[in-house]
Amino acid sequence: MPERTLQAPATPLWLRLAPALFLLLWSCGFVFLKLGLQYADPLTFLALRYACVVALLIGPCLWLRPPMPRSLAPWLHLAMIGLLIQAGYFAFTYLSLKLGMSAGAVALVTSQQPILIGLLAPAIAGERVDRVRWAGLALGVAGAVMVITTKSSVQMTSLLGLAFAVLALLAMTIGTLWEKRFGAPVHPVLANTVQYTVALLVTAPLAWWLEPMHVQWTPGLFGSLAYLVVGNSLVAISLLLAMIRHGEASRVSALFFLVPPVTAVIAFALLGESLPAMAWPGMAIAAAGLYLVMRRR
Repeated sequence: MPERTLQAPATPLWLRLAPALFLLLWSCGFVFLKLGLQYADPLTFLALRYACVVALLIGPCLWLRPPMPRSLAPWLHLAMIGLLIQAGYFAFTYLSLKLGMSAGAVALVTSQQPILIGLLAPAIAGERVDRVRWAGLALGVAGAVMVITTKSSVQMTSLLGLAFAVLALLAMTIGTLWEKRFGAPVHPVLANTVQYTVALLVTAPLAWWLEPMHVQWTPGLFGSLAYLVVGNSLVAISLLLAMIRHGEASRVSALFFLVPPVTAVIAFALLGESLPAMAWPGMAIAAAGLYLVMRRR
């Protein structure tokens, strides 16, 4: 009888499409964020976003009745992911912008996340980052920096604002590695409900404490909120966490190299923002770096 060769299960179609879909949805989010911040204070806008997400999730959670974790550990891990990625990353980013950091400077700081992941992944997540992937990470950083510095001013006029940008970088990095190390197979509706509830409980008091909480209830605000709630908070974040759980954190984080280039192209097409000629080589370098990181040898 001939021996049977064991084959790895085929990757689901949704998981193969997830990187491109996540990149598109996440990058579009920055355009809608820029629109929404014209009508509301930053942390107030973030709290409104999370309140809408929680309101949308409560019904499906009660109707589906997803299985509840029986031990305390999965609940704590879900809460930690919500604290780090939802509350920490976004709140620190918004506070950095509020305290005088330019959008280019914040993007420049947070775009270093894949390098930080590459440094920490071997010790925390047990991943091996070889020389080819390190070369890809270096190219990705170089390309992202070229796009950011040629397209927008990089002003770091506030040390506290810079500190918040670094905290945003650390929050996303630790949250990514935490999900890879401790992420449990919890139903996505339950996971999102827990994480966004934690985020709302953090951002709403911050908004009340730090801002006058001005809101202009306009069609532009509602349109921006609708996209950020559904496209970013529900779909994009779910795809990100699923990719981290099914793959390697260093590979998934490399997608953030292409966020500044893709956002620049979308802003050029939809908002008519300028796109300098030197940004195009930066996009090509970032794409080459992403290819080296993502390819499987």
